[in-house]
Amino acid sequence: MAGRSPSSRDMLAQHDGSPVIGVFDSGLGGLSVLREIVARRPDLSAIYVADSGHCPYGVKSADQIIERATVITDFLLAQGAQLIVVACNTATIAAVEYLRANYSVPFVGMEPAVKPAVARTRSGVIGVLATGAALAGNKLLTLIDRHRGSVRVITQPCPGLVEQVEAGDLDGPITVALLREYALPLLAAGADTLVLGCTHYPFLREALAQIVGPDVVLLDTGEAVARRVDSLLPAVDSAAAAGALRWYSSGELQQMNRVGSCLWGGAINADALTEDDGAR
Repeated sequence: MAGRSPSSRDMLAQHDGSPVIGVFDSGLGGLSVLREIVARRPDLSAIYVADSGHCPYGVKSADQIIERATVITDFLLAQGAQLIVVACNTATIAAVEYLRANYSVPFVGMEPAVKPAVARTRSGVIGVLATGAALAGNKLLTLIDRHRGSVRVITQPCPGLVEQVEAGDLDGPITVALLREYALPLLAAGADTLVLGCTHYPFLREALAQIVGPDVVLLDTGEAVARRVDSLLPAVDSAAAAGALRWYSSGELQQMNRVGSCLWGGAINADALTEDDGAR
């Protein structure tokens, strides 16, 4: 069982340097969230963990995801993280409540943009693209029930999309075929707003937009998460230098560096995350 850390607010208040956050995902999708955080708070220092050696999470049980989230959280805390972003919709649904119950640092999770989608729709129909594990959990279904009102919400599991992003294939024939398979039935049902319910999916926004056309709204929650992180971190002198970014992966490092650098838009040089690292 994970040990409890000191009070999160005390940790944040006592930290004299750049705020340190940990961000983790089943793989590279969480980079779409980290880029929004860094754009809003370039002063912070971030540690990103891609659990690519255990990706995708969408086919794992809740217990398996909690085990991975615990290993990574222990590692991030050992590295000095004061706040942790669970930059994965599937991991948020399966593990964030467990993490909050067993650690004192603040956790920011992902919540699919169902509420803003309901507010934006003109047709009264929205679609939610997500992993199978996310759609199997009660958290997403509860969120939909809370916000749907009179709007029809159609959920669509999207097997294969995470793997395409992990491979760096954002607009190849297989990726486009999968996007068409998942999106076109939603359009045929009248959806005019699509929720990107996995942090990998924003990297497919351009290809998806070509399929659905300019009249369909595509929503994700990376910016909302960045606002939440900003609200939890202490203010830092705006003249401070940009914080450091550190990268780790439980998967193949050359793949992480090659694909991650393309997705991030800058060089990534990751270190290996091992089970021994996470167990400390």
